[in-house]
Amino acid sequence: MAQIEIYTQPYCPFCARAVALLQAKGVEFQQIEAPHGTPQRQLSAERAGGRTSVPQIFIDGRHIGGCDDLVALDGRGELDPLLKAA
Repeated sequence: MAQIEIYTQPYCPFCARAVALLQAKGVEFQQIEAPHGTPQRQLSAERAGGRTSVPQIFIDGRHIGGCDDLVALDGRGELDPLLKAA
């Protein structure tokens, strides 16, 4: 299974949607709480090429993007192969 990391913050509807999609896929993932102004949020932005919004999602170290990007990958049928990659 792929290593999945998702940077989130509380009360974020986009974060909740992305987490729900990953849960529906039945994959394990690391959810990293990254509220505004925290070192985790800064790390997320650095890893995401300067994108400061949440969620920011990484699969096997590859930056996928945010919630809309994750949903779009799924819609194109490209998410499942990424999630199953070794």
